[in-house]
Amino acid sequence: MRDILDVHTHTIASGHAYNTMMEMIHTAQEKGLEVYGITEHAPQMPGTCHEFYFHNLKVVERQFGDLEVLLGTELNILDERGTVDLEEPYLGRMDVAIASLHPPCIAPGSREWNTQCLISAMKNPHVNIIGHPDDGRYPLDYEAVVQAAKEYHTLLEINNNSLNPKGFRQNARENYLELLRLCRRYGVSVILGSDAHYQADILNHELICPLLEETGFPEELVVNTDRKKLYPYINKYSS
Repeated sequence: MRDILDVHTHTIASGHAYNTMMEMIHTAQEKGLEVYGITEHAPQMPGTCHEFYFHNLKVVERQFGDLEVLLGTELNILDERGTVDLEEPYLGRMDVAIASLHPPCIAPGSREWNTQCLISAMKNPHVNIIGHPDDGRYPLDYEAVVQAAKEYHTLLEINNNSLNPKGFRQNARENYLELLRLCRRYGVSVILGSDAHYQADILNHELICPLLEETGFPEELVVNTDRKKLYPYINKYSS
């Protein structure tokens, strides 16, 4: 499968990653990506950057040779109303916005409550992607999540980092198998994300590929194969 983009990565600005923006961009160039995204953790994540960081992204170039760079944020979902931790005017200026559940920012609730948190976040017109909807600590009604993603035109991420056996998210493999089968049934597109916090992990989707094969997931529903499949979902091109 052709795999030419990775839009969920972090630099030292997020506080717990290990490379600079330019180190990550140069590695993305070396790996032959066509589209590369840096999505720093939004302000409620301990140790990350201030909202002023996101305001000042306007000064950074978006084209480096043949590589298109998208700059945005990984938002923290804060409650069942879908509240996130970056507001206007900052949020509307992001090239791409991912919204995720993170234990430092929101305590897990019931299956119904966790599901409502995600669905409410999808209703935000600036949220493009739901990040790592896989952690068993946040049980979800996956059929409801998939149906909402279809209704609100939101991409669901399949996160390689979640599948790392050294990671802390629980039951990601089993949850992704269910999610992928439902996405296939309802014709909902997904995006593969490395969630790289170190340059070597950019475009690392190797733990995801076996799940796509096991579920017979159709290539046409994976946006990573063609930048034109990504553009309708992201703020930079859909507004």
